[in-house]
Amino acid sequence: MPTIVLANDHGAVELAARFTDYLKKNGCTVNHLGVHSADSVDYPDMAELACNEYKKGGYDFGILLCGTGIGISISANKVEGIRCALPQNSYAASMARKHNNANFIAFGGRIDYSEDPVDMLQAFMDANFEGDRHQRRVDKMMALEQHC
Repeated sequence: MPTIVLANDHGAVELAARFTDYLKKNGCTVNHLGVHSADSVDYPDMAELACNEYKKGGYDFGILLCGTGIGISISANKVEGIRCALPQNSYAASMARKHNNANFIAFGGRIDYSEDPVDMLQAFMDANFEGDRHQRRVDKMMALEQHC
């Protein structure tokens, strides 16, 4: 079963708890780095914390949560080696893994999604990277870290 690192800011405490419960009930190991209260924290700090933890090794992927998912995903994508997707539905969540080999997925705790975020997360987890032409594209994407 997957080992997952999860971090959130104050805008997604409830969604973090929901994901953690769901994942643990399904046999996953979750390292929830916080936060657990509505006390304000800065989402770039939480993204950095989770991404650096992920890069130590031993994790299958990471989950990042803030009010919209936007700020924390942008922050994560500034960290070398991280490909964080912010899906709008289950199809996008699945394709983030299949075509982009995303190693993080982000959600917004204050977003009224048209689909259950748990279903979107499961779609991400059920998908596998397809490689081939997609690997070439991921390589080009990651090379941007060095060229730009």
